[in-house]
Amino acid sequence: MPAPATHPSPGVARASGVEAASGAEVGQRVDTVLAGLRRHARHLAAELPGPLRRIRLRGGDTVLEVEWHAAPAGADPAVASPAPPSTVAPPEGYAVRSPIVGTFYRAPEPGAAPFVAVGDLVRPGQVIGIVEAMKLMNEVTADRGGRVVEVLAADGQPVEYDQPLVALDPA
Repeated sequence: MPAPATHPSPGVARASGVEAASGAEVGQRVDTVLAGLRRHARHLAAELPGPLRRIRLRGGDTVLEVEWHAAPAGADPAVASPAPPSTVAPPEGYAVRSPIVGTFYRAPEPGAAPFVAVGDLVRPGQVIGIVEAMKLMNEVTADRGGRVVEVLAADGQPVEYDQPLVALDPA
């Protein structure tokens, strides 16, 4: 006859040397072991003279092993280079500029006629294009009127904040 079940702690039952635990109890134990392993890893890292390349910690049946690949000797960390400034200068007159960083579109949708073209007369508040940023389409409007002299940004071109998009002749 098997030994009677005992309940040493909530969620755990023992019978005949076999232990069963609820999922919550097992999860709590794993979290506790991992927290201990992290604590030991931080302690070891603080005591070592150089940077860590590999660490292996064991807590009960749980093993945590992490390895970092060292950078080549003398290698500097990668740094993003700044975007080159816009090489397109607006002609004499006024330029409608991008209000945000994003992608410039000349038309409301692919295949549609552009908002403005060279020679068009633009009035204040008229939409001259769209700048897409973070999946949001932002209308770009002219704050002055004039005739379109040149479209300075191509359709689908990435644009920077304050980059000239359309050149207007205020006359």
